Amino acid sequence: NNPEQEEAEEELEVQYSGEELEIGFNVTYLVDALSALESTQAELYFSDANSSCLIQPEGSSRCRYVVMPMRL
Repeated sequence: NNPEQEEAEEELEVQYSGEELEIGFNVTYLVDALSALESTQAELYFSDANSSCLIQPEGSSRCRYVVMPMRL
């Protein structure tokens, strides 16, 4: 949530299979989900830039979070 409509960009090194994808998230929602995982590694699943993203700890489906992307 950014009332001033400022932007930030971060590139991460990831292991990824699939077509090239550009996707954006509200950083607050993404950080909340990743912080709750209690893991240093996470798996993110999504089908395209407009669909929800499933986030879970690497190798475990014990807890799952869904985050919606933002339009870029």
